[in-house]
Amino acid sequence: MPDYTFETLRNEIEICVSREHKFGTDAFLLADFAAPRHKDKVCDLGTGCGIIPMLIQISFAPNIIYGIDIQEQAVEQFNITVEKNGLQNIFPICADLKNLWESAPLGQFDLVTCNPPYKAANAGIESCTDAQRIARHEILCTINDVCKAASKLLKFGGRLCICNRPERLADVISAMKKNDIEPKNLRFVSKTPSDAPWLFLIEGRKGGKPFMKVLPQLYINEGDGFSDELLKIYSGRE
Repeated sequence: MPDYTFETLRNEIEICVSREHKFGTDAFLLADFAAPRHKDKVCDLGTGCGIIPMLIQISFAPNIIYGIDIQEQAVEQFNITVEKNGLQNIFPICADLKNLWESAPLGQFDLVTCNPPYKAANAGIESCTDAQRIARHEILCTINDVCKAASKLLKFGGRLCICNRPERLADVISAMKKNDIEPKNLRFVSKTPSDAPWLFLIEGRKGGKPFMKVLPQLYINEGDGFSDELLKIYSGRE
């Protein structure tokens, strides 16, 4: 039996985490960057413990949110979170994003998000556990698989928001374009103004016209602590 614990997010929402499926700062950054509208239908691919759907629900309360993951334990944790917090508009689904799920509402989503495996298959030292390898390396899906699935799910003009490491930027842009998703907004994230970026956030639009805007860089630290913007992101920009 996995060792589950609960971490408290804003608004007294509790999320089920484990050693295999937990979350980090990049989930907060991506959820804030994606910023859906109240009327939007949202799908998070490779959702893990469901942190991105939970953060999106807390901050933006869209109409409906699906979160899919191929790992049964991750979806079990997500289901525990949804039930514990009495949420009616969030649907955890165990499925392979390469095939999606049988009743998936194709072409109906306003927003798809994904915090994908950052490392290409056979690149670098693989993580210890199966769950970590799947989450961090392109073992079960590639960035092209993610963009292909998003393209199937999104309506025309719908958005795909992804975070990844800067060394994968060319791969992400290429995969988006290959699947009729035009990169529109790009933002780099670094620890301080003197550090090279360690992450990027990118938004693409299904069927969009070519034109990409590079947004001001986001800094994690400022002085001896977190930057004002990161603190606002952690607090839901309240």
